[in-house]
Amino acid sequence: MTTTAAPTLATLAADFYGFQDEALTAVERDAAARLRAFMETEVRPIALDYWDRAEFPHQIVPGLAEIGMFGAMWPETARFENSAVWRGWAALELGRVDPSTATFVGVQSGLSMSSIAIGGSPEQRAQWLPPMGRGEVIGAFGLTEPLSGSDASKGLRTTAERRGDTWVLNGAKRWIGNATFADVVVIWARDTADGQVKGFLVRRGTPGFTTSKIERKQALRIVQNADIVLDGVEVDEADRLPNVHSFREVAVVLRLTRAEVAWQAVGVAVGAYEATVAYVAQREQFGRPLASFQLVQDRLAQCLGNITASIALCLQASRMQDAGRLGDEHAALAKGYATTRMRETVAWCRELLGGNGIQLDHGVAKFFADAEAVYSFEGTRDMNNLIVGRAITGVSAFV
Repeated sequence: MTTTAAPTLATLAADFYGFQDEALTAVERDAAARLRAFMETEVRPIALDYWDRAEFPHQIVPGLAEIGMFGAMWPETARFENSAVWRGWAALELGRVDPSTATFVGVQSGLSMSSIAIGGSPEQRAQWLPPMGRGEVIGAFGLTEPLSGSDASKGLRTTAERRGDTWVLNGAKRWIGNATFADVVVIWARDTADGQVKGFLVRRGTPGFTTSKIERKQALRIVQNADIVLDGVEVDEADRLPNVHSFREVAVVLRLTRAEVAWQAVGVAVGAYEATVAYVAQREQFGRPLASFQLVQDRLAQCLGNITASIALCLQASRMQDAGRLGDEHAALAKGYATTRMRETVAWCRELLGGNGIQLDHGVAKFFADAEAVYSFEGTRDMNNLIVGRAITGVSAFV
């Protein structure tokens, strides 16, 4: 019988200071190697085509589950002992090949499963987390609304009214990733009795619950974002998340996932940088490779500096998370800084490709477009900076 050797984890050229080898355990490096091999062989060859068609490749879900991408932080679903550092590095590996796949994993594992793990009862955890960890059940996270995004803590308009052992939900959600095919959607709604935000598990096919795909999107086109309408949707009390009493529990979920989005942003920058380095090595102008020009090398050095600084910041944030010291302000600074540097980096990369920078086949155009969505979700730069500013000054500047 022939055995296939396990892949080894080479250091990325963009990991200029070699953070990977010092940050990950041997087990985590092996898992990262399997993830990288999967992304290179199963996702990279199809990503541009699916992005162009705005379709989701459902065939990759079992493979992502097999290598432990869903629910890595929860005992019911973790495939191996891992840290927040590993989960962050995994987000980088996903993002450097396809930001849409990274976002799908973030919605399934980070937002949906974490909501159930943090807000759910032991029975709900046992019912939902294992099949979600195996990729047999797909989840979505319904927080953002047509008229409520950054102000969700105070501006949530979807309502929940209790009638005996049933809750009736009315309202609308927007930009909900995975929602067109999700088996269960975590819906956040304001209780009409006490005005507090509560969480509910709404199953696909529930009467009054409808989804429609958001079309003509120009970023993260593989992600199936949807508008959701809730028109008298009835949910049993058994499907309410009992450990959610206010928006504070939503904030706990967002704190965990925000740090991983920062890592995803680093991955987007790395992917664009790698594609650009390869391009300038073979593209000739004035009889010389672009790589031989001083201004090109200067831009590449600036890109690498952005990536290196962002890895260092994200790495410390993940270490703080492992130590139980990660606050909202720490996650906010990581997300705001990393996405800003990502946006700058992908713009420089697009610039270095000239006209080819807007043509999909060269890879950078997809990163350039996808970066705009990563820059905005899980808190805009401005909102994250206000969270940090409140920590700096002790004064809230939120309206």
